[in-house]
Amino acid sequence: MDDKLIFEKSSNSRIAYDFAEYEHKYALSDKYQRKEELLFPEVSELDVVRHFTNLSKKNFGVDEGFYPLGSCTMKYNPKINEELAGLRQFNNVHPLQDEKTVQGCLEIYYNTSKLLEEITGMAKFSFAPCAGAHGELTGLMVMKKYFEERGEFNRKKVIVPVSAHGTNPASAAVCGFEIAVCNCVSDGCVDVEMLKGMLDENVAGIMLTNPSTLGIFEKDILTISKLVHKNGSLMYYDGANLNAVLGYVKTIDMGFDIMHINLHKTFSTPHGGGGPGSGPVGVREDLVKYLPNPIVEKKNDKYHFVYSKKSIGKVSTFYGNFNVVIKAYAYILSLGKEHISDVSRLAVLNANYIKESLKDEYILPIDRHCKHEVVFDGIKDHKVSTLDIAKRLLDYGYHPPTIYFPLLFHETLMIEPTENESKETLDGFINVMKKIAHEDIEVLKTAPHTTIVRRLDDVKAARFPKVKYRDLL
Repeated sequence: MDDKLIFEKSSNSRIAYDFAEYEHKYALSDKYQRKEELLFPEVSELDVVRHFTNLSKKNFGVDEGFYPLGSCTMKYNPKINEELAGLRQFNNVHPLQDEKTVQGCLEIYYNTSKLLEEITGMAKFSFAPCAGAHGELTGLMVMKKYFEERGEFNRKKVIVPVSAHGTNPASAAVCGFEIAVCNCVSDGCVDVEMLKGMLDENVAGIMLTNPSTLGIFEKDILTISKLVHKNGSLMYYDGANLNAVLGYVKTIDMGFDIMHINLHKTFSTPHGGGGPGSGPVGVREDLVKYLPNPIVEKKNDKYHFVYSKKSIGKVSTFYGNFNVVIKAYAYILSLGKEHISDVSRLAVLNANYIKESLKDEYILPIDRHCKHEVVFDGIKDHKVSTLDIAKRLLDYGYHPPTIYFPLLFHETLMIEPTENESKETLDGFINVMKKIAHEDIEVLKTAPHTTIVRRLDDVKAARFPKVKYRDLL
């Protein structure tokens, strides 16, 4: 069969189910009724089952093997949390129900906020943002509202270090801020001297990911927060890498005023192909009134939606992705106060184990204790690219780690093992990485060799994607 027709299973008049003739009048007028026949495939039920089962076997998931791509989406999440979020008692709730009829749901919102407040030190959280970047935008809107209320309309600039999370400058720009980029010094930390020269009456705040995308904890974070606050500016914490400091450092103690948490990264709530995201925003006490409406409060053992007149307004149609919050709530409760720090302890241990094991074969631009992830800059003494390494990993059954981000190095290879992986799994990955470092150049440059689809033109695939199989016909 022609490769272009590999997905074409349709055969005329072959059906899996025959719907009875619709006897009632159409609800739509003739004007809006479809005249042409729908282009549905005609296949048997068995063909459908086999087609999608075979497709599923061609995919790769965290239940199948190691994803060194990190907590962004790819760490293991307990299945029981998915089951809890899928209970019909939650799924059949309507967002327009009277709050008296959804007390259990409001209780989960309230209790989850209390747990996150304890973990971070923030005064209150809003669960309205539906993703991490949405949380960034919401937090920046709070920042903007704060200065508008104070009459400081000149504060239109946000400082973003080069080691920050990738969406930070975009979120600030969407919110109407100007972006000022601050460099890092050789150890990966923010250049404090450069920062001092950037702080003036036009700076609204600084966005920091701590630890940064380099996997490095900002050792001068208290100095930075003092400088920023002395300038009358605010500290924004991107919670993308909260996985590295759970139970060890409270965000408020680092001097941050506003933050968002990627529930879908840190707290067992996968996004992307695994489901919707959630980016709750937390703030210090005097900023609570600016949070998106509504937030949930408790009074006389009842839970209520509370609206603030000074709020930035609504940032989502209703109250955020509730089922994601259920998963996070269950995850935090299952760990408990006594075990939540184990997440960070094991994630940091695994990352440093990989760092020490591979630094003889791979370039380590910042050779210091890392947190949840380690960043290499390609293979030592080898004329291959990071892309070649990533493609070759596919032949050994591993999903590649993040490549070419952060942008500080030419051949960035960012490995984030997460807390779930065993020493045996890490040893297997390390051995393969060492083997790749000594393989023939031609083997690497033509990899992968064992996958269903061989090496693609990545640029063309990104710019001219074929998203429908009929495009190939």
